[in-house]
Amino acid sequence: MQKIFCGMSLGVLLFVAGCDLQNLADRISPLSAKPVATPSSKMLSPTALEKSVHEQVNKYRVSRKLPPLTLDSRIIEQARIHSQNMANGKVPFSHNGFEQRVDAIGKSISYRGAAENVAYNLGFQEPDRNAVEGWIKSPGHRKNMEGDYNLTGIGIAKNAKGEYYFTQIFIRS
Repeated sequence: MQKIFCGMSLGVLLFVAGCDLQNLADRISPLSAKPVATPSSKMLSPTALEKSVHEQVNKYRVSRKLPPLTLDSRIIEQARIHSQNMANGKVPFSHNGFEQRVDAIGKSISYRGAAENVAYNLGFQEPDRNAVEGWIKSPGHRKNMEGDYNLTGIGIAKNAKGEYYFTQIFIRS
């Protein structure tokens, strides 16, 4: 079974929304996704997937003549905590706690803006690629990906059901 979801709402195939600190209203739009026929036989570590998401997002930004984002370990830590909490069911799949994550980041990074993208999927051979492609197709996520940010952190967690949870936080320092 293949599923892919992003954002605040769960739906049939794919729903996406981005969270922006200056505009906390979520934008939700349904998208279609092409699941692959068989699950991957290779082991996908969350760290390798995080690196891949970062590379894909930066490749997209460069294609739009935007500067690449720099990974920051303090932002990664908050993104990983949120993804792990969603994967473990401690928090619902959502942007719940976004302001607290940004406040925690703000204790060590002076920032002027922040945004967040979340996603989850199951049964895709390349869960990272499916998440990034869904974000690109979504006006809310795309706005965050193209935003005036210079730092980012990506956290990915996988639960016992094989669902991958993604959190990407964008910061403008």
